[in-house]
Amino acid sequence: MEVRSQIAMVFHLDKCIGCHTCSIACKNIWTDRKGTEYMWWNNVETKPGTGFPTQWENQDKYNGGWVRTEGGDLRLKSTDKARVVTNIFHHPHQPSLDDYYEPWTYDYQHLFNAPEGQDQPTAIPISLVTGEYLDIKAGPNWDDDLSGSTVYAENDPNLAGLSDEQKGQLSAIERLVFFYFPRICNHCLNPACVAACPSGALYKRGEDGIVLLDQTRCRGWRSCIAACPYKKVYYNWSTGKSEKCILCFPRLETGQAPACFHSCVGRIRYLGVLLYDASRLEEAARSDTEDLVEAQRSLILDPNDPAVVEAALASGVHESVIASAQKSPVYKFVKIWKLALPPHIEYRTMPMLFYVPPMAPVMAQRSGGRGGTVDGVSGDLFHDIEDARVPMKFLANLFGAGNEGPVRYALRKQKAVRWYRRMLTVGDVDAATAERMLREADCTPEEADAIYQLTSLCTFDDRFVIPPMHREEAIAMLEDPMEHKQGAGFGFISRPKRGE
Repeated sequence: MEVRSQIAMVFHLDKCIGCHTCSIACKNIWTDRKGTEYMWWNNVETKPGTGFPTQWENQDKYNGGWVRTEGGDLRLKSTDKARVVTNIFHHPHQPSLDDYYEPWTYDYQHLFNAPEGQDQPTAIPISLVTGEYLDIKAGPNWDDDLSGSTVYAENDPNLAGLSDEQKGQLSAIERLVFFYFPRICNHCLNPACVAACPSGALYKRGEDGIVLLDQTRCRGWRSCIAACPYKKVYYNWSTGKSEKCILCFPRLETGQAPACFHSCVGRIRYLGVLLYDASRLEEAARSDTEDLVEAQRSLILDPNDPAVVEAALASGVHESVIASAQKSPVYKFVKIWKLALPPHIEYRTMPMLFYVPPMAPVMAQRSGGRGGTVDGVSGDLFHDIEDARVPMKFLANLFGAGNEGPVRYALRKQKAVRWYRRMLTVGDVDAATAERMLREADCTPEEADAIYQLTSLCTFDDRFVIPPMHREEAIAMLEDPMEHKQGAGFGFISRPKRGE
């Protein structure tokens, strides 16, 4: 057992209000420079929708992530050692600026300098890249709140496998059938971007697993952009270097939450440290598609287990980091309660950003309709998760690699907690029904109370359990200063052992 620590995150989608405060906070701090105008390290998408860049989930188009060969080995979909040189000159799966959008500003001087005329002058949009007039056809969050439209929702790759009835379920309430999907870099355990970089500029920090990009080593090959299935690595056209989310590590090192986390209005974001068994990473990444969610969970170790604590200390994990792991909200959501799920685990990058799937409880056409009842409870407030306005298959494609089991488990437990809390606070649900709901959802009253506390009554310190970084100690432990990088170079699965 090779124990490592990893900063991990949870986004609770039922709490996201789509305000984009997180995106603006990140933009103002990190991507307000020349060449970064089109970059959104944090963005909030509307689901169903095509996202940013357009159809980033369509790996038939972009070829991101890993694929398991017939022999059971893993290889990158976008490149390999034979193709890396030819792909430098033209990568067939590289997203273009049109897949993002051409950034623009406005010629505000025209408002003041336009000659006198019969019409009010307008500020003309001009490209921030060329300075020429731009006919705007797309932009960041272009499909915001437009789910259900024929332009965006119908082109969502997650609709694959849905029946006509389920697709009709999504479009039954025009412009209302959607949920928000905030995204940042997942800081994966098995990052394809790190493996694809020919110059070894991308790496995982040994002490916390944050994926960073060494600008001094980057040569602008852009293999990382094609390899990342989430398209969270960007190319700065001004500097000729790639850039990505750094999880605000300068803030983390001083005990502060990342900017997007700190500014979140809906308080949907949680951050903590997980301990995982790195020796089993390759085995988990090779699992059958339907088993990937549980395979990833099996990597996460119990920080209260004395054997795990002993192995962690032997691996150089500091006692204070272990203490933080024992209080981690992410561990509770992912491992204990099993409410949070990874996005598109079928890409086999083992993302360390998890999502609590949304309940989406609006169904006017369901049995009983508005004002109807189910087990004596108002149909407006509760619903059968199988009849939710967002089909189970759609959520399974997004969070379960097509497997509905983990998603159904998370939604059943959320629903049971809601009924239990309604029994306690409103009193229109009888105790027997609430207890039955908890039993069927594999939940106890004590666990329901804990979920409620961390979801609704949590404080800042409850949501963000930031471990001390001990950066100096981590580097001093290693003879080679470069060895603190987890997997710098081509073909990364796990960090090379000392001397290899």
